[in-house]
Amino acid sequence: MTGQLAFVESPVQLLNVLEWAHTQAPDRAPGAAPAPGASAPDEPVGTSAAASRTTDATTPGAAPAPTPGAERPTPALTPGAEPATPALTVVVLSPTDPMSRGQLRRMAQLARDEGLTVHWQEARGGRGALVRTLRQLAPPLRRAERVIIGDPFSRYVQLLLSLFSPRHLTVVDDGTATMEFAAQLGRGERLVRWHRKGNLGPRELVLAPVTSLARRRLAPARGRTVEIFTSLPVEAPPGIEVTENSYAWTRTRFGPPLLTGGADLVGTSLVETGVVDADHYARVVAELARAHGATRYFAHRRESAEKLHRIAVDTGLQVVRPDLPLELIARRGPIGRTVVSFPSTVVHTLPLALAGTGVKVAVIEVAPEWLRATASPRAQGFLSGVAGTAAHEVDRLTARVTGATGATGATGTA
Repeated sequence: MTGQLAFVESPVQLLNVLEWAHTQAPDRAPGAAPAPGASAPDEPVGTSAAASRTTDATTPGAAPAPTPGAERPTPALTPGAEPATPALTVVVLSPTDPMSRGQLRRMAQLARDEGLTVHWQEARGGRGALVRTLRQLAPPLRRAERVIIGDPFSRYVQLLLSLFSPRHLTVVDDGTATMEFAAQLGRGERLVRWHRKGNLGPRELVLAPVTSLARRRLAPARGRTVEIFTSLPVEAPPGIEVTENSYAWTRTRFGPPLLTGGADLVGTSLVETGVVDADHYARVVAELARAHGATRYFAHRRESAEKLHRIAVDTGLQVVRPDLPLELIARRGPIGRTVVSFPSTVVHTLPLALAGTGVKVAVIEVAPEWLRATASPRAQGFLSGVAGTAAHEVDRLTARVTGATGATGATGTA
């Protein structure tokens, strides 16, 4: 084997790469000293650590910068050079939004603590970034025996897969989109995120050949195996191996958490993605807070500052912007005895991460009247599926519109 290469673009993807790596070597002590040469810092090539810390630390809403002095210059993945890698090298295709970058930096440090090499790639860093990234990644990608990806819908990942066909491919979760990916692959459909309409715009038409080839590379074939490593209920096409993600690394590495007496709410970016009406969302959050005695609102990293300010002012909830994926935040604690979430990955992952702690997870089902007129026709069915397939121990809550003002009442369902 010439190595394993993981491409991640979000904190959750990197968490699930760590979980996958733990299943490959479950007996290695979590937090053990990294292998020699494995500790590669998460700074972009050609950018000083100090300059990067200044940029992220001064961005409104960004998480605090890493501890000064904890980083060293990142070794570049230069063409023709053998990367300094242990069993697994993680390449962070860095996003641009500060919240994702802050969480990814902290996840990268956890990955280094576990003995993985982490290479931070400014893949979206202005003019020439795409060509520069492809030139640097091409040699290690050609040599990789296994490629691990977290977002098969990513245009960047699709472009990489259209250029290089890995012998072994693993897809880890990046949220509930894994369910839609498996379904679309099984039906032979082109890959489209569930919250987007199916119409092909100019950009999609240009990229259609890339997407089509990438979809074929994401399917098992002669000389290529495909694995989906997931905590979600998926219906994988024949030939794809499905491996359960039980969050064993998270449970071993953190916790058990201290429990508070009240409830916590988990936010969603359904407003930002154009699926749910903003006013209706705000009213439901206020009602949920009153009904469950919630005191904190854990924001999704893509939620807008304006929406979060409105929630804080209207409800009195303490809005928390986590600096790590919620599974780790909850496992470290403190966390409420009840966690109420909108339909999202956490209604599947938190029961696993918090197994045996006594925390109760509940999901609030999205009613059709919440949706915007511009929402994708698939949105209602997909969200219902996410809530309906949650673990049996997860409570289902139904919100009813009770008057002309749009007030809601949340009730439990069996």
